[in-house]
Amino acid sequence: MLRTPVRSRALTRLYWVVRVPQIVVTVLMLVAMTDMLAGVFLRYVMTWLTATLGLPRIDFFWVEEVGEYALAWLTFIGAAIGIQRGTHFAVHLAIERFPRTLRRWIFAVHYLAIAGFGAVVAVFGWQVAELNGQSFSPALNLNLRWLYLSAVVGGALMIVYSLAALRDAWRGRPPGVSEGV
Repeated sequence: MLRTPVRSRALTRLYWVVRVPQIVVTVLMLVAMTDMLAGVFLRYVMTWLTATLGLPRIDFFWVEEVGEYALAWLTFIGAAIGIQRGTHFAVHLAIERFPRTLRRWIFAVHYLAIAGFGAVVAVFGWQVAELNGQSFSPALNLNLRWLYLSAVVGGALMIVYSLAALRDAWRGRPPGVSEGV
């Protein structure tokens, strides 16, 4: 029986940390676009039709809330994916001129600061989620905790991805280039 190397098994187990957020962001983007199209259609076409034909009015206040939830989750998870891909703002032109050792330390401080920011976002997101745990959205009647938990998930992913980027940077790999994933 062939045995999978330990490193490969670890990467396989952690593969979902990279793939699931990307799939979630893709689905959220599709939901947000569909929601916007439905909102435009309901607001401009159906409102005119119901008014013209004397039909009962169609309530479409849920469109705003679906968009709000999708945008919040999309923003926080997307920010974390940006860290993982190395697409956030950086001045590579200046940093590439520094000696290799200094570059390592600059990236170390950079990614530790991002991890710290992610921790702050996650902690305060949790506090806000708990404060709003008894509140519900008016149209969908969804608990507002779900809206604010997007900050917790995004902050946690920021920590994970920035620590992985720190590891890669310390090993001399440029941002956004990860081994085996």
